Amino acid sequence: MKNNDILRRLRYTFNFGDDKMIDIFSKGGLVASRAEISDWLKKEEDESHKPLNDRIFASFLNGFIVNFRGEKEGGIPEPEKQLNNNIIFRKLKIALNFKDDDLLAIYELVGMRVSKHEISAIFRNPSQPQFRECKDQFLRNFLDGLQAKYKM
Repeated sequence: MKNNDILRRLRYTFNFGDDKMIDIFSKGGLVASRAEISDWLKKEEDESHKPLNDRIFASFLNGFIVNFRGEKEGGIPEPEKQLNNNIIFRKLKIALNFKDDDLLAIYELVGMRVSKHEISAIFRNPSQPQFRECKDQFLRNFLDGLQAKYKM
């Protein structure tokens, strides 16, 4: 999935206004202007659309964690230079303080049945044989489930 799409979905799901988005980016250690955020949130067809690179999006996700969980001892972690769906999914899980049963309930909201084993495989170290790559559709269904839970 594209970082811009995930950012747009999270903003909608949690009803974040511009000021809240700026605040979350700053909690992640990045100063982002209202105009930059607006350009990142625009659809690709819009000529003002700007792609959201992994480092900037990692800053947002770190700020998202701080927003929901509070600041960790030792300050804000350094944003990753490269993201993948597994890292994004893990950061969302941490921010929302979800356990395996919470994740299963989210998937249930969108009619997707997954097992605890499937979920734990996504959070494993990539060097382990049981590791499973988080595909776009799996992450998309999770975001849809979040929307079903929080936008009612």
